[in-house]
Amino acid sequence: MSSTARLDRQAPASPTPAREHRTIRKQSFADRTAGYVFLLPWLAGIAIFTIGPLVYSLYLSFTDYDLLQSPKWVGFANYHQMFSADPRFMHSVRVTLIYVVVVTPVKLALALAVAMLLNRKRRGIGMYRSLFYLPSLLGTSVAVALVWRSLFSQGGAVSNGLASLGLPKTDFINDPSWALPAIILLACWQFGAPMVIFLAGLKQIPSELYDAVDVDGANKWERFRHITLPMLSPVIFFNVLLETINSFQAFTPAFVISGGTGGPADSTLFYTLYLYQKGFTDFQFGYASAMAWVLLAAVAVLTALMFKVSRVWVFYGDGGNR
Repeated sequence: MSSTARLDRQAPASPTPAREHRTIRKQSFADRTAGYVFLLPWLAGIAIFTIGPLVYSLYLSFTDYDLLQSPKWVGFANYHQMFSADPRFMHSVRVTLIYVVVVTPVKLALALAVAMLLNRKRRGIGMYRSLFYLPSLLGTSVAVALVWRSLFSQGGAVSNGLASLGLPKTDFINDPSWALPAIILLACWQFGAPMVIFLAGLKQIPSELYDAVDVDGANKWERFRHITLPMLSPVIFFNVLLETINSFQAFTPAFVISGGTGGPADSTLFYTLYLYQKGFTDFQFGYASAMAWVLLAAVAVLTALMFKVSRVWVFYGDGGNR
């Protein structure tokens, strides 16, 4: 017998395709099982702390519940009262819409302007970026709101500064005409977060595009309009979406500055503040749950509309819209 024949007889037989398929299926099943085991704590957490309370809140929105007695089913009575028999609800909607419509564009315009100023190689530029970002790092904290209230109250730094210029002293916090603008100014002052996002987007614009329009004799406005804005449109859309949602959720400044009342004369009665009053002051948790779901639905519809409209003006790197 030749050596080749002996080697062929001694070599192990190759596995059949069916055996290979079974082995791959076992390995795939083991991998999936291990993945689900690692995901189990997260899945349990989201079910217990997110989905469960969300479903229970939806149920409470159709009940009369004061925390002391069992929920009593009332159907759509909370929603009907909200839109037909509660003038403070509609007032809170108007106050919130004014806040959103003013804060979002002003805050983003400031953020973009400062980002363009800081998008240069200068000595100490990192320090300036940190200083402009600092207000957003503090966030809408209670401490910042208390300081803001002190600055704009009667005898505060802003009022005394106006008096030194020969202007009349104004108690901005207790004046219905100025209380909401004071809160809007606080929100616009905290433009650091969108500024950082704009700065990152500006860094991604190829310098060759600016060189090309410079050769054509474009001025600064034409550079901004034809290069910066189109190339930055995905970042602008992201910031607009994020800041709009955040503005609808504004609560802490209005609560602290008004002392939780939404005053003076309900001029700072934000939607979230009125929701809080209904739930934790009047103990109408069913009504407050209904308000929360109305807010969720409104923000969801507005977000969907913004995504639909974005197809017209948002341009991506592949040269098309999405």
